[in-house]
Amino acid sequence: MPPYPTHFDESIPMSWQSPISPGISWYEATVGERPEYAPMSGSCEADVAIVGGGFTGLQAAYHLARKGVRVVLIDAHRFGDGASGRNGGQLGTGQRAWPEELEEELGYERSKNLFQLAERAKQHIHDFAASQSLDIEFVPGHLSVSHKQNLEKYYRANPEIAAKRYGYPHSTFMDKAETQERLGSTRYLFGVRDTGTGHIHPLKLLVGVAREAAAAGAVLHERTPALKVDRSSGKAVITTPRGTITTDKALIACNAHIGNLEPETAAHVMPIRSFIGATRVLDKFPTVIPGGESVSDSRFVVRYFRRSRDGRLLFGGREAYTADNPQDISVHIRRQIAEIYPELAEIEITHSWGGSVGITMSRKPYVREVMPGITSIGGYSGHGVMLSNYCGKLYAEEATGGSADLDMLKALKIPPFPGGHRFRSPLLFLAMTWYALRDKL
Repeated sequence: MPPYPTHFDESIPMSWQSPISPGISWYEATVGERPEYAPMSGSCEADVAIVGGGFTGLQAAYHLARKGVRVVLIDAHRFGDGASGRNGGQLGTGQRAWPEELEEELGYERSKNLFQLAERAKQHIHDFAASQSLDIEFVPGHLSVSHKQNLEKYYRANPEIAAKRYGYPHSTFMDKAETQERLGSTRYLFGVRDTGTGHIHPLKLLVGVAREAAAAGAVLHERTPALKVDRSSGKAVITTPRGTITTDKALIACNAHIGNLEPETAAHVMPIRSFIGATRVLDKFPTVIPGGESVSDSRFVVRYFRRSRDGRLLFGGREAYTADNPQDISVHIRRQIAEIYPELAEIEITHSWGGSVGITMSRKPYVREVMPGITSIGGYSGHGVMLSNYCGKLYAEEATGGSADLDMLKALKIPPFPGGHRFRSPLLFLAMTWYALRDKL
């Protein structure tokens, strides 16, 4: 999800430089110092090569370099121009589905193990930020709210199940009155409040991870696209416009931006579009999320929003399932804000941006060895802030010995999207349009 680049590198094909999403994000405007890393300028060798400079790739590079592994990482654009630096900033709890949903599919033990894995992922972010003295603007609390009355029994049951069966005592059911008070809106009917999670400034975390990876000895290159990933003479070979990386092992961490680089990943991870707007500071609207929690709702085409530390409303909610961008994101975002907060119908939106989220058919992470010695990780399906950072760490553990947690994710059955390369995007568009219509019923 890179913004319009500040300049073009004439040595890189224009197809790799085309802006994917308009708009400078509020994160970019407030991140502070953002170091640049030089493009790759010739062929090299490595113990591990990584394609993708988001959370997964940079965390892997950091942890590998700390163990003395020669690691080279490349990204087609700037680190943080993809989903890792432009997302909703919400950490979440557990996997993408509630644990009781996974329990029906996978059984209690596997569901509990996946829940605990996600809790370790959450703690990993806090531990990393603390160890590096990074201010990632963490604000505690999350509200999961429903717009449909027929979901009440599930919302009522969830906190009790989480506490008694999964050892998670941090969530409580909110009735209509409490939901509306905590939101400052009458739009939603009830919800679950989770005090064991929260939200962050994702680009500040991303910049910090890159800085620490470089300090640990990882070789990092921006504006260096991978044109081909293959094997030759028992080695993985990554071809770029300026040379090749020959390596013992490789990690593909492209997620929604896999394109045609690796067909197995492309068949299992689909990009969908999502857009966010940041309002001016809500100094005259103290009742809007007065507790500062992040919020997500029960729509299949989910709406997610929160107040930033400086008091703005960051609102994401217009997902799209085509490659086109709306001409004016802010118009669509403001319309959705007004449905929840009518008093903000004319609020100024100072920043608007968008990008691609990698999803899988089952909404579970995709972790596979796609070629001997070449692993692909992605498809976090909207739960990536927490899981992607941890998966990078897990890959580093696996590459230097083994990782039971990564093996747990590898064991998940992730079906490919139907239709093959030609028809999967149109089929997904039809399916998502249907679900969007159902959200309105």
